[in-house]
Amino acid sequence: MSLLGNTRRDFLKAAALGAASLAMPGCTLAGEKVRRRQPNIVVILVDDLGYGDLSSYGAKDLKTPHIDNLAAAGMRFDNFYANCPVCSPTRASLLTGRYPDLVGVPGVVRTHLTNNWGYLAPQAVLLPKLLKRAGYHTAIVGKWHLGLESPNTPNERGFDHFHDFLGDMMDDYYNHRRHGINYIRLNDKEIDPKGHATELFSQWAVDYIKERSRSKQPFFLYLAYNAPHTPIQPPKDWLDRVEKREKDISDKRAKLVALIEHMDDGIGKVIAALKENGLYNNTFIIFTSDNGGQTGVGANNGPLRAGKGTMYEGGIRVPMCAVWPGKIEAGSRGDRVALTMDLFPTVCETAGANFNYEIDGHSILPTLLGKSRPTGERFLFWVRREGGNYGGRAWYAARFSDFKLVQNSPFEALQLYNLKDDRQEQNPLDRKHPMYSKLFTALRNHIIEAGAVPWEKYPVKLNS
Repeated sequence: MSLLGNTRRDFLKAAALGAASLAMPGCTLAGEKVRRRQPNIVVILVDDLGYGDLSSYGAKDLKTPHIDNLAAAGMRFDNFYANCPVCSPTRASLLTGRYPDLVGVPGVVRTHLTNNWGYLAPQAVLLPKLLKRAGYHTAIVGKWHLGLESPNTPNERGFDHFHDFLGDMMDDYYNHRRHGINYIRLNDKEIDPKGHATELFSQWAVDYIKERSRSKQPFFLYLAYNAPHTPIQPPKDWLDRVEKREKDISDKRAKLVALIEHMDDGIGKVIAALKENGLYNNTFIIFTSDNGGQTGVGANNGPLRAGKGTMYEGGIRVPMCAVWPGKIEAGSRGDRVALTMDLFPTVCETAGANFNYEIDGHSILPTLLGKSRPTGERFLFWVRREGGNYGGRAWYAARFSDFKLVQNSPFEALQLYNLKDDRQEQNPLDRKHPMYSKLFTALRNHIIEAGAVPWEKYPVKLNS
């Protein structure tokens, strides 16, 4: 599927990269055969986790043993990026392998029309549909955030099982409402469970794993936590534990640490369920975050500039690790630059799920397995469209090699940085630098391409 004709897309690529770029390999996998037993696949996506908010990524006031054990059991990536500094677009990229604005999600999908900046394209083929064709049972547990009504609900977009929260954020982790609306569903049925959302999602994932352990059919579980997104609302006993252990911690930081540690405990229960049911050794697990941490609520993005919502590194570079016992070397590290959209072809290649249309992501499975597959450099793009003081405008970032072009607000000028020499993005280069015009041209061409994709269901006339 291509939302633009190949001729136009090829022209836009060639204008930025030159003819050599068109030989860069994508990953369509069409015609490949599965030569091994298909693994179960679990993708864990957490919400607003800062690059420095795991003990394995340098946090000193926080303990995340279960996530750290995952990183130690497989490959940890140091240069992994979310496709957007906010929620919905990254999720669209994960499930389609496309840049989010090329599937109609340049911003956050929300309840009210005047603050909604995305509509998942009807033409987009989602990961669960391809995995079902490859013989998988597919499930999503947790946060969907790509549509609040038909036809953009998880079951209608390919998932066999949906135990989930349709919306963006919860106003309360215990009553699970957003704007007073209950978005919790079990498939197409509205439900109203009791308990902390993190504990519910963890238990629902455990229940699904136990149920699927009785079948020989491989499964794909997409486990998407709301935590540690606001409101920062950890259970009291977890907060008490942190405050007792960390004597000098601020109240704000203590709450966030407790919420993250509580989530880590839930992830530990999910991994334990895989092991207890004899599934762990044949399960491919990916862990990452949808964007960087929100600095205003105490998040730690390590040495990176800024955080969630920004186009600086703290807003888009995120923790990531992958585990596949006996396949991915334990304790290995990857320095390859990769994005959320790369997980789509990676999962497909792992599962033997074929597709023969163009995507933007590149499989990182060879890297994970310690094999080489030439990919060359590629232009990378980030977009965020937002309302409020931004008035519905979009802003962007683009990267090629070590060079990154940043527009951190629609009202700010573009600035060029060399990330190799200036990781904290403090010293913009002169606009006469040759990489400025190359990135500017590539970004312009991407914007032209995305302009063909609507991000609202239909045009409406609003009152001024």
